Amino acid sequence: MISVFVVDDQQLVRAGFAMVIDSQPDLQVVGQAGDGEDAVAQLRHTRCDVVLMDVRMPRLDGVAATERILAVPGAPRVLMLTTFDLDEYAYRALRAGASGFLLKDSPPADLLAGIRSVALGETVLAPSTTRRLVERYGSQTARDPEAVRVVASLTEREREILTAIARGRTNPEIATELYLAEATVKTHVGRILARAGRRDRVALVILAYASGLVGSASGGDTSG
Repeated sequence: MISVFVVDDQQLVRAGFAMVIDSQPDLQVVGQAGDGEDAVAQLRHTRCDVVLMDVRMPRLDGVAATERILAVPGAPRVLMLTTFDLDEYAYRALRAGASGFLLKDSPPADLLAGIRSVALGETVLAPSTTRRLVERYGSQTARDPEAVRVVASLTEREREILTAIARGRTNPEIATELYLAEATVKTHVGRILARAGRRDRVALVILAYASGLVGSASGGDTSG
């Protein structure tokens, strides 16, 4: 059973999400909050697998709440909700450690699939959305020395795969491009996550841009 905590400042929206989630045999809503401050307080004593987090809320917004929640060891995964596909708040949330984001008007099936994916340690961002999001903002961020160090510690093959991930490629696409078995690509991705100390592919995309391995406007994009 996947336990879900819903955070949104609109009571009707929360109720709608809770109704959809609780209709599934493998999902259960274990708590709700109307703003980030209340969510942080409740999650100190309420355990869950996934937090469904609105971005814009009074008192404490979703980005700041996500930072606080994920600062605690054993924290749940956070799935952000946003009104706009390329919301700057959503990008900040991803940098804070969120596992992805969905549009608020997504179909119920997409919401449920997203929750399940995040619970499994995956991301709900489509490759094209990941690429557009980070390309829009990645060039505005100076190179992170820590990110440079992490990427330098990877093998040549791992850097090739990280570059492909940053370009929005899926595992099957990477396998085809690099003439590898899909299982081999999956193993490499797991090793990159472990070496980099990142939680998911979204974090790897940000790592690639922050290190300068690829770049939308800086000319740092490599040809693999």
